[in-house]
Amino acid sequence: MIQAKIVETNLKFSSLSRRNSTSKIVIHHTGSVKDVDVSAAQIHEMHKSNGWAGIGYHFVIRKDGTIERGRPEWAIGSHAQGHNSNSIGIHLCGDFNAAKPTDKQIESAALLIANLTHNYNISCDRNHIIGHDECYVGVGKTDGAGCPGRNLQSQLDTISGKANWYRYNSDADIVDKPVKNICPTCGREL
Repeated sequence: MIQAKIVETNLKFSSLSRRNSTSKIVIHHTGSVKDVDVSAAQIHEMHKSNGWAGIGYHFVIRKDGTIERGRPEWAIGSHAQGHNSNSIGIHLCGDFNAAKPTDKQIESAALLIANLTHNYNISCDRNHIIGHDECYVGVGKTDGAGCPGRNLQSQLDTISGKANWYRYNSDADIVDKPVKNICPTCGREL
């Protein structure tokens, strides 16, 4: 399987705890008034200024598809209250109620998720790859316009289908030739 290229940021945290299990991946967006492209280091500084240990997400995917490390992968995140102890948080830069994720963000997210589901033996499906608001279904926190934004939430079936395909295909040129039509259930190219 092709490994996602992750830019190491070597961020410093005040204190972190080890995550003992990983059973899902939670997807987020910036969701600010402007459709911004912020680095993991910038988010880290913003979160630290709130008195937190540092960036709450494990990964940040920039608009050009670059994947940056946020919180160490082994650490409990701080991105989805009540779900941090068993999840990995991925943040895609942008306001996806106003804009759409870039094709490069979609491909990078799918490749990263393929790697993570393989590494943690998580099923590569929509029960285990969820939008932030899906953590709170049934408890009154979702309105369809929350996190990860309508335009990214509507792409989660596609992302999980592509992730499934990347996970089980190892051709060296996969990343250079993005797959366009993927079955979200089985991950096969249509």
